[in-house]
This record gives sequence, C-alpha cells and structure tokens, in this order.
Amino acid sequence: MNIRARLGDTLTMYSEWFSVPYELIVDANLHLTGKQLQQGDVVIIPGYETIDTLENLARFTSVHVEALKRMNGAAFTNGQFQIPKRIDTPIVNGKRQYDFAALQQDIECLCDHYPFIRKRVIGSSVLGLPLIELKIGQGSTHIHINGSFHANEWITTAIIMTFVNDYLLALTNGRPLRGHRMLDYYKKVTLSIVPMVNPDGVNLVLNGPPEAESYRDEVIRINSGSLDFSQWKANIRGIDLNNQFPAKWEVEQARKIPKAPAPRDFPGVAPLTEPETKAMAALTNESDFAMILAFHTQGKEIYWGYEGFEPSEAEKTVNEFANVSGYKAIRYIDSHAGYRDWFIQTWRRQGYTIELGEGVNPLPIEQFSEIYKDSLGIFLAALYMA
Repeated sequence: MNIRARLGDTLTMYSEWFSVPYELIVDANLHLTGKQLQQGDVVIIPGYETIDTLENLARFTSVHVEALKRMNGAAFTNGQFQIPKRIDTPIVNGKRQYDFAALQQDIECLCDHYPFIRKRVIGSSVLGLPLIELKIGQGSTHIHINGSFHANEWITTAIIMTFVNDYLLALTNGRPLRGHRMLDYYKKVTLSIVPMVNPDGVNLVLNGPPEAESYRDEVIRINSGSLDFSQWKANIRGIDLNNQFPAKWEVEQARKIPKAPAPRDFPGVAPLTEPETKAMAALTNESDFAMILAFHTQGKEIYWGYEGFEPSEAEKTVNEFANVSGYKAIRYIDSHAGYRDWFIQTWRRQGYTIELGEGVNPLPIEQFSEIYKDSLGIFLAALYMA
C-alpha cells in the first residue's frame, strides 16, 4: 500500500502507526533512506493492501454493497478513499499444479505487497522463460534455496513458495514460526531463493509439449512418442540439469546409462552447457553462500557431504535437520556431478539435498500439507543454524 507522507513524518512513525517492524519499513522505502520526508512523498507500507472500491469494502466488512452506498454517499461511489487492510492470510496456494505461470503470478503479488523483497532475473531457460531469484533479509550470512531442478519434482517450488509466504506473514505480523521470532533471522540472514530452476521442464510435465514445433517434435521423440511426460526430469532439451556441474562430471557421464538426450539422467556432452545451469553457476560464483539447500523428491532423506570437502559443522547441521523433519541424514561420499556436490567441492561450505516425500514422482498434491510440515522445520533450522 502506498501512503502519501505528511511534512515532518518519519519512517519510525509509520512503523508505530502500522505495527510493522522498522527494518521492513526501511527496506521497502530505500528511495527515502536518509531523506527528510516532504509533502507528497510516497511511503510504502509492506504487509498491507488498500481497499479502494465499494466492492472490496463490502467483502472486507461483510456489508452489502448497496447498503454501503446508502451509508457513505457519493464520495465512496466515486472511489475517493483508501482504507488500509493488513494482510494476515496467505497469498500463495501451493496445493495445485504449480507451473511457471502460477509461480510468476505469486511472485508478482508477493513483491507488490512485500516490497522489501528484492527480485531479479539471473538468466533464462532454453525457451526464454526468466529464472527468478528472490532475496529477503539484511544479514551478512547468505543462504541459498532452490527447487525444481528436475521437472517432475515441481512440488518443491510450491513448498518453497509457501514457506516464503509464511515467512513474510510472520515478519510483518510479528508472528512466531514454531516458537522462533522471524525478525531476528531477517536481520541475521539474507535468503537467496531460486524457486524454479527448470521452468520449461515443469511446464512440459504439467501442460504438455510446447507450441514451438521444433521442441514439440523433439520432446515427443525423446519420450518415445508418448504424450505422458509425468516422469520427465530433464530440461526441454533432454539434459538432466542436476548432472551438469563440474564435480567429477566425467565420472557421472560414464556411469549414466543415457548417452543422448533423454527424459532423465543424461548429463549432456559437457558440463555447464545449458542456460539454466550456466545461470545457477554464475549466481553461485558471484555470491557468498554459507549454505545451500537443494530440494528434490526422492523420499524423506537429507544428503550431505561430498568426499570430505564439507566443513566440520555440516554434521551438526544435518542432524538438526533430521531431528526437526524426521528425515534420515545420509552422508554422500560417492562421486557425483550435482549442484550441491559442485558447491561443496568448490567452496568447502555446507550443502544439502533435501529429498521430500515418499520417493514417488510426481508427488501427489494431496500430500502437500504433510510434506510442507516436514520441510518447514528444515527451512527454520537453516535460519537458526546459520
């Protein structure tokens, strides 16, 4: 909600008036930082929306719109009013087939209502869809979270976006999440979130082949003529993005059965050939991530470690993840070419692959609430273990 400032007002006053933490007010109004507010300045209040039509007011007050017209007269019927309404319910609905369009809609809505989110495009998919990163927080410790490296694991995006929404609600409404005060972690940790690494693949699984004829014909050919893409893991070119990173990529290429584009497991002809993996590598190279969490769906397990490159504190962290989720912690010492493995090998930082659900792909949407309950503990543990 945009509110016109009065001469002499301060951002502190707005924090007091609207009961929104000062830090969030400041981060939503960086254009006013260090400035004496002047008449006509626009102050943005995160966590609020405006009621500016009689129809919205009727829904908000449960009073029939005709009754409001009789009560309030022409000033309201002409729409000359703005009533602030605090947002205290979720915007994101993760309990649905969560394709790129659903993600983009939710991101736009969240950024509109919580403008302290920093959004940017870090690259594009093969078909030109934007790969979006969200950043939330002020802290010097940077934690990265990603989902949907694999197309038929699209529920990981819905899980991540639901957590983002719950985190934002907790921040702006002063609610604890499982006993933790989120503002403390907002000041301590900066979250980097790429909720959908493989948007072309997700759309293929959920919506069928793309309209572009060359890609449409090719994915059908790769899929042995079938229009059932429910088991497709790769990107639109038939390359498994999570096998594309240069952590012993040659070993991965030799042991994987597919030697050409396939619905799953083909690591490509070389590491980092795909625009999606190039974007993720560039993001990681320019960032200073202390920890990464890569979400997948292979069955209530947390993989950690990589050939001894992981830091000593990783075991303590993964044991806490296991404790709060009920998932099994597995130390991964074999050669692999996944994003997490490359991250650990290159930066000697904490990296984890979170395998949600029962190991069935795609996971039934009916299990969403149970899966989210398990994963929420991991999200929060990442914040307080940072």
